[in-house]
Amino acid sequence: MQGTVDGFSYGLVTPVVAYLMACLGGSLGLRCTTRSMLVDGRLRIGWLALGSAAIGSGIWTMHFVAMMGFKVLQTPVGYDPLTTFASLAVAIVMVGIGIFMVTSKGATGAALFTGGTITGLGIASMHYLGMAGLRLNGTLEYDTVTVAASVVIAVVAAIAALWAAGQVRGFLWSVGASLVMGIAVSGMHYTGMAALDVHLHGAAAPAEGASSAGLLAPLIIGPLVFLLLAGVVVMFDPFMIMDRFHTVPVERRPGIPAQATAHTCRHPEYRVAREHRERSSRTPQNR
Repeated sequence: MQGTVDGFSYGLVTPVVAYLMACLGGSLGLRCTTRSMLVDGRLRIGWLALGSAAIGSGIWTMHFVAMMGFKVLQTPVGYDPLTTFASLAVAIVMVGIGIFMVTSKGATGAALFTGGTITGLGIASMHYLGMAGLRLNGTLEYDTVTVAASVVIAVVAAIAALWAAGQVRGFLWSVGASLVMGIAVSGMHYTGMAALDVHLHGAAAPAEGASSAGLLAPLIIGPLVFLLLAGVVVMFDPFMIMDRFHTVPVERRPGIPAQATAHTCRHPEYRVAREHRERSSRTPQNR
C-alpha cells in the first residue's frame, strides 16, 4: 500500500524558514571563505573550518526544518539520532574538502569543478542519509531520474557558491550569492522529496500520522546555536566590519582575483607586514 505523503503540513512556514537557514549558513560560510583567502597559517585553516561548518550546518538545518512539515498520513514518523547527526558530519566534511581544494589551488575551472562536485555530492549525501534516518511503518522508494536531477542541482549550486566565494567583492556580493545558494539548496531538497514514495507495511495504520516538528526541534537547537555564534564571530571580526579596506598591496594568493590584491584592512597582522616591508625598502642597498 502506498502512503500519502504531505511535505507541507504547516503550509509555507517550513519552506520559508528552511530557505532562510540555508541563506544564513551560506552567507556565513562564504564570508569566512573570503576571509581565509587573505590570511595564512592557522588563521586561514580556522576560517576555512568555520566556513565549512557554517555551510554544512546551514544546509543540514535547512533540511530538517523543511522536514518538520513532513508527514505520512497513515503512519507516525520518527528519526534515528545517530543517522541524523551522521548526515551533519558528512555535510561538514565534504563541504570542507571542496572549500579547501578551491582555496588552495585557486578558483580555476578544474578546481571549481572538482571541489564543487565533491561539495555537491556532500549536500546530496546529507539529504539522502538524513532521509535514511526516517523511522516509519514502511519503506522509502525513490524515482531514479528525479534523484539524479536533485544531485545535479546540488553540484551546480556548490560550484556556483565556491566561484562566488573566490570573487572577494564584499558583503553585498556574499549576501546575493547566499540568496542564490539558498534557492538552489532548497530546490535540491524539494526535488529529492518529489522523488520519494512511501510503501507501507500492512494494509493501513490505525491512526493518522503526525508531523515531525516535536521530534526534530530538539535536534536542530545545537546547529542553530552554532550558526548564531558563527554569525557573532564574523560580525565582530575587524576585517569584516563595514568592509573597511585600504589600498595597500598584499601578496597575491591563489583564488583571489587580481583586483582584490590591492586591498587589505585595519587588521594588526597586515599592519605589521606593511611596516616590515617599509623598513626593508629603506635599507642601504635599496637607497
